[in-house]
Amino acid sequence: MNSELTCWTGPEGLPRFDLIADEDFAPAFELELAAAEAAHEAIVGNPAPATFDNTIAAMETAEQGLNRLLSVFYTLAGVDSNPARQALQRDFAPRLAAYGSKTSMDPRLFARVKQVAEGMDALPPQDRRITELALRDMTRAGAGLTGEARDRMAQIRSRMAVLTTEFTQNVLTDERDFVLPVSEDQLKGLPDWLLRAMRAAAAERGRSGLVMTLNRSLIVPFLEHAEDRALREVMFKAWTARGTGNGAGGEDSNNLPVAAEILALRHERAQLLGYADFAEYKLAPEMAGKADNVEALLGQVWQAAVARAREDEEKLTAMLHEDGVNGPLEAWDWRFYAQRLRQREHDFDASQVKPYLGLEAMVGAVFDVAKRLYDLDFTAIEAPLWAPDVRAWRVTRAGRLMAIFVGDYFARPGKRSGAWCSSLQKQHKIGAGQRAIVVNVCNFTPPEQPGAPAFLSWDDARTLFHEFGHATHHILSDVDWPSISGTSVAQDFVELPSQLYEHWLEQPEVLDRHARHFQTGEALPADLRDRLIAAGNADAGFATTEYLESALVDLAFHRGTPPRDIMARQGEVLESLGAPAAIPMRHASPHFAHVFAGDSYASGYYSYMWSEVMDADAFAAFEESGNIFDPATARRLEETILSRGGSAPAEELWLAFRERMPGVDALLKGRGLA
Repeated sequence: MNSELTCWTGPEGLPRFDLIADEDFAPAFELELAAAEAAHEAIVGNPAPATFDNTIAAMETAEQGLNRLLSVFYTLAGVDSNPARQALQRDFAPRLAAYGSKTSMDPRLFARVKQVAEGMDALPPQDRRITELALRDMTRAGAGLTGEARDRMAQIRSRMAVLTTEFTQNVLTDERDFVLPVSEDQLKGLPDWLLRAMRAAAAERGRSGLVMTLNRSLIVPFLEHAEDRALREVMFKAWTARGTGNGAGGEDSNNLPVAAEILALRHERAQLLGYADFAEYKLAPEMAGKADNVEALLGQVWQAAVARAREDEEKLTAMLHEDGVNGPLEAWDWRFYAQRLRQREHDFDASQVKPYLGLEAMVGAVFDVAKRLYDLDFTAIEAPLWAPDVRAWRVTRAGRLMAIFVGDYFARPGKRSGAWCSSLQKQHKIGAGQRAIVVNVCNFTPPEQPGAPAFLSWDDARTLFHEFGHATHHILSDVDWPSISGTSVAQDFVELPSQLYEHWLEQPEVLDRHARHFQTGEALPADLRDRLIAAGNADAGFATTEYLESALVDLAFHRGTPPRDIMARQGEVLESLGAPAAIPMRHASPHFAHVFAGDSYASGYYSYMWSEVMDADAFAAFEESGNIFDPATARRLEETILSRGGSAPAEELWLAFRERMPGVDALLKGRGLA
């Protein structure tokens, strides 16, 4: 076994990725899975009566080596997939599911956990909390089932592991394999920075000229600026064809039967546990509690969003007709004419801002906000990571190590689309304790030439701040146990820190300091800055509507009997909402990875908006203080939420910070929908 997979020897305790080969993973997996199984047997086979130390605390470390191995493997599988890693994923998934079923449904362990839980009121708060969660999670995993129901639950979990892996790999195949050469006569309207990015995308794939790919940082600005309507249609349809069987991977990448089977198995699993449907099962431990509460919130926002979208649709359709195009506004037209409308109404062109949004400057802004709020310092370190453009920083406070932060910002072939935050290592205080190693992954367009400056769109900059907001949850974590560390919180609470951090990007005080022209060093002109901020909600009806469509379809999929034909059900939901035809779902079902690549956001995509209600109110707390960097408010936020992880129920943490539950008014005002 390559010891580097679990005993990391790189700078600041990072893995030495340069010493890890794909063929190392399979033998290491065998050894670490066996070690985890042995640790589990030692717990359940202990002849001594169950105690917190010999049962609950022992569970916290039973899978330590396996978790370290898998954190390395799944990081690489996400940021740099290849056929060998995809094959390993397909092999690991059902075996991990079988192990998970065996341990989480073990009646011997369940009996010991219940025995400890009987006396948990006498335990310290964090010990009581992880005991309570262990009992809850085993119950929800099916530990209380017997006979055929128990066997069927294990079968479902094994099959689900295979299906969710297949779904993810199908989307990745369609994204990776699509490359469209673009000729010189098709470039009208495209800004120079986008042309450079398209040329860089071609070079990265060993081609000459310019190409379009399905990287969001390319396709969104392309749809905003390309005057060639036919080409916009081609690109939009390619983007939305991912996972349908009509994408670059063909029928082999068809996710429609995969998603239908996932929904059916989730429903069956929920019913085995005594729930009416998967939505009821999923929402039981969340802040929302039940689907009716989610629909009530989303319904309030939907009315305002779709009303604004309809107003904008009339304006955009008129602009389409002014250009001599008859017929309705189509989905591939919306972003193009919305960009023109933004220019007309706000005298704002996004291309004017791009030279001021250099990646280095925006990373500096992210770090500066963290310094001013939480007194965090960032020192770059040299480390052998998985790609030359991936970077790492040592995060300290008053000289004390707080975490290691890794940033992987550029798109590359084989990298999963989107942006996310994960941890190679969680903070905890077991033994000598350890600090988090947290990773932010984005898919920004790389510079045309190595070493040249990279620039972000406003949406990219928002993504950068969002993912670092998640990182603060890991960096500032200060709990005893890994199972409640960092972002280990209710799903509809986890987006609060990330969405809250986005607010500082929009502040003139931050932009004036960091948004500087890459050549002259001059600050973003005040009038351009003000027009940028004013234009921020110019297309709020569209953005909110496309999000809500996805959230409501997700919820409908998991309420009642699951659909056999997911596209038919998707269409029914959108029709019942009266959704504008020119605004499709943000994530159509065949590539809705949030929902079908795992259970985290299944029946939970609403959580972004649930958290947004809180993040708008949380930022209002800073505004009410008269200082958006108010030390007392920042300290209270850290002490009540960011450092606490899942050490208490989400509602309790929120009330400790704000002392009341929020309403939707701040959200509607923030989105310009009030």
